Amino acid sequence: MSRSTVKTEITGKVWKVTATKGQRLAEDDPIVILESMKMEIPVPAPLDCTVVEILVAEGDSVTEGDVIAHIES
Repeated sequence: MSRSTVKTEITGKVWKVTATKGQRLAEDDPIVILESMKMEIPVPAPLDCTVVEILVAEGDSVTEGDVIAHIES
């Protein structure tokens, strides 16, 4: 298995954490939903994977390039 990280592409606030540790995700399933400029932007799984760890909580602020999760494929 290969472990990798998921990073944000925008600056914003974590509106909702939609994935949980151990959850199996398909490519493009949302891990978290960010709110930026009153828009909701999902951060998707880059490939079929299992969530190893979520590093953010609802209400956290993130900046572009922050690691929000560790996944295994």
